[in-house]
Amino acid sequence: MYSEKVKEHFNNPHNQRKMENPDGIGKVGNALCGDVMWLYIRVGENEDGDEIIEDISWETFGCTAAIATSSMITDLARGKTIEEAIEISNEEVAEELDGLPPVKMHCSNLASDGLIEAIYDYLSSNYDEVPEELKKRHQQIEKHMEEVQEEYGEYVEMEEEMHSSS
Repeated sequence: MYSEKVKEHFNNPHNQRKMENPDGIGKVGNALCGDVMWLYIRVGENEDGDEIIEDISWETFGCTAAIATSSMITDLARGKTIEEAIEISNEEVAEELDGLPPVKMHCSNLASDGLIEAIYDYLSSNYDEVPEELKKRHQQIEKHMEEVQEEYGEYVEMEEEMHSSS
């Protein structure tokens, strides 16, 4: 059974849109269920000169929990510094939604991994050095995405085509 917050984010998702000219894009998927998520970030600066996630949006092909976690991760990350956003965990996403059924916890992983991938994309495109811990997380996510591609190759390609034409 889904919490009222999950239902609210599913029925009235926040920040659901493809972002034009994002600074970073994270694409993640799940080999078990076939969910695919794109997370977009635009980076700006706060009054202290720290880089923050100024704008964030998403597109997700997936279940109720995948939609809700996509929506929630954007609420959690908007306005955070890059360093703070990296620390947002899947547990925090699930907690903010008043919990997820155990069989749907992988959706909170997708949301936090999507954010990590968008930040990694931004940092690796704009800086010579990416924090070592972020590199390791990116490599783990990349390995999982290879498994998704292996398992759902034709499906993922079809989603890519539909996504790029939107």
